[in-house]
Amino acid sequence: MGAIGAVDAVDAGKQPRSVRVVLLALMIAMLLAMLDNMIIGTAMPTIVGELGGLEHLSWVVTAYTLATAASTPIWGKLGDMYGRKGVFMTSIVLFLIGSALSGMAQDMGQLIGFRAIQGLGAGGLMVGVMAIIGDLIPPRERGKYQGMMAGVMALAMIGGPLVGGTITDHWGWRWSFYINLPLGVVALIAVSAVLHLPKKRVDARIDYLGAALLTVGITSIVLVTTWGGTEYAWGSARIMELIGIGVAALIGFLFVQTKAAAPVMPLHIFRSRNFTLMSVVGFVAGFVMFGAVLFLPLYQQSVQGASATNSGLLLLPMLGAMLVTSMVAGRVTTSTGRYKAFPIVGSALMVVGLYLLSLMDTDTSRLTSGVYMAVVGAGMGCLMQITMLVSQNSVEMKDMGVASSSTTLFRTLGSSFGVAIMGALFNNRVQDVMSERAGALGSKVTEQSAQLDAASLAKLPVAAREAYQHAVASGTHSAFLLGAVVAVVALVGAVFVKEVPLRGAGAGAGASGGEKSAEAV
Repeated sequence: MGAIGAVDAVDAGKQPRSVRVVLLALMIAMLLAMLDNMIIGTAMPTIVGELGGLEHLSWVVTAYTLATAASTPIWGKLGDMYGRKGVFMTSIVLFLIGSALSGMAQDMGQLIGFRAIQGLGAGGLMVGVMAIIGDLIPPRERGKYQGMMAGVMALAMIGGPLVGGTITDHWGWRWSFYINLPLGVVALIAVSAVLHLPKKRVDARIDYLGAALLTVGITSIVLVTTWGGTEYAWGSARIMELIGIGVAALIGFLFVQTKAAAPVMPLHIFRSRNFTLMSVVGFVAGFVMFGAVLFLPLYQQSVQGASATNSGLLLLPMLGAMLVTSMVAGRVTTSTGRYKAFPIVGSALMVVGLYLLSLMDTDTSRLTSGVYMAVVGAGMGCLMQITMLVSQNSVEMKDMGVASSSTTLFRTLGSSFGVAIMGALFNNRVQDVMSERAGALGSKVTEQSAQLDAASLAKLPVAAREAYQHAVASGTHSAFLLGAVVAVVALVGAVFVKEVPLRGAGAGAGASGGEKSAEAV
C-alpha cells in the first residue's frame, strides 16, 4: 500500500522531491499537534485575566487532552478503512477550525468547548503523520527520518514557551491560536497537492459501540489521573466512580472487539510479541518523559534560581541528547537493519539517568544536573521513534493506522499516569518536608499548591524559602526515583524484543496483500 513509485525511489536513495515536500508538510502537522499546549500554557495567565473563570482554568488543557486521547484510536481506524489522505486532511481542517474558534472565544466556557474541537483534530494529526510515513517509507529506510521527528519534538518543547510568551506579549493571547492557521494551511495545501495514496473503501460498518466504549474508558482514565489528588482526593467517591466506569467500559470494549466486523482496535495485533512489548515500552517512555519535563524546570527555578522566562531552554541538555541519539539510532537502523540494541540501551540509560536525577539536592550545580538530564535524554532518543518503527513493522500493512494510533495512545496514557502519580508523590513530599522544616508557616505556604512561582517564592521569609527549596529537592528525589523504578519495566520488556527483519520497499508493498511482517507469538 502507498505511493509505490515514491517508496521505490526512496529505497533507491533518490528521494523524489514530492516525498520531501510531503515529509515537510507532515512535520508541520506534527509540530502543530505538539506545540499547541506548550504555547497555550504560557498564555494562560493572560487568558484568565481577560475571560475570567479561574475555577475552570484546568479544563482548558484537560478538554484538549481528553479529546486528543479519546479520538486517537478512531482516527487510526478510519485511515485504515477509508484511506489515509482524506482522513488526515479532515483532522487538519478540524484542528484549524478549533484553533480559529478558540481565538474568537468570548468566555471560558466557549474556550473549553472550542479546545475540545481542536483536540479532536489533534488526535488525527500525530496518528496521520506516523501512519502516512509508514505507508510512504519502508521500515528499513524509516530510521533516517527519526532525527526530523525528534527535532520537531525538541523544537516544540524548547520553542513553545518562548513563542507563547512572545506572541502573548506583542500580539495578544488570541494569536496563540491564530498562529496555527497559516502553518496548517501550508500543510493542507502540500498534502493535497503532492501526497498520492490509493483510495479505498471497506464495506464493513464502523464499530460505533467499540468506539463509544473506548472513548468512555479513556476519558475516565484521563480524568482520574487529572483530578486525583487535586480536584478530588484519591479515595473520594467521584474518583472511585470514574475508576469503576473506566474499568467496566474497557472490559466491554474488549468483548465488543472480539465480535465486531471492523474493530476499532483489532486485538490480533497484540498477538505479535514485539508490538505488545513496544506498547509497554512506549507507555513507560511517556510516563518518564512528561514527568521529567514537568519537574525539571520546577526544580531548576525553585532550587537553582533559574529564570522562568526561558523555561524551555532549561531542558536543552535533555532534548539535545535526545535529538543526537535519535539521529544516530535512525542511521544505524537504516544501514544495518538491526534495532534490538536501542530499546535495551535506551531503557538502561533512562534507569541510570532518572536515578542520577533523584540524587539532586539543594547544592547540585547546573552543570551536574545538565549531565544527568543528558543521560535521560540519550535514553529517550533511543526509544521515542524506535518504538513506533518496531510497532509498525510488527503488523500487516492493512493495520498500519491502528498500530500507529495504539502506540500513540499508550504513550499518551503513560504521560497522563506519569504526571498524575509523580505529581502526587511530589506534592505530598513537599508538604511533608515544609511541615517538618517550617512548621505551621510551611503548611500554610503550600496548603493551596505545592508549586510556587518565582514571584511568590521571592516574597517568602528566608527560613520558609530555604525550607521550600529543600522540600522541592526532596519532592523531585521521590518523583525521579519512582521514574527509575518504572523505567526498569521498559528495560525488562526491551530484553524480550525479538529482532524481526525490517521490511524493505518491496516487502512493504507486498505486505498490503496480507503478508505478515512479524510472527505472532
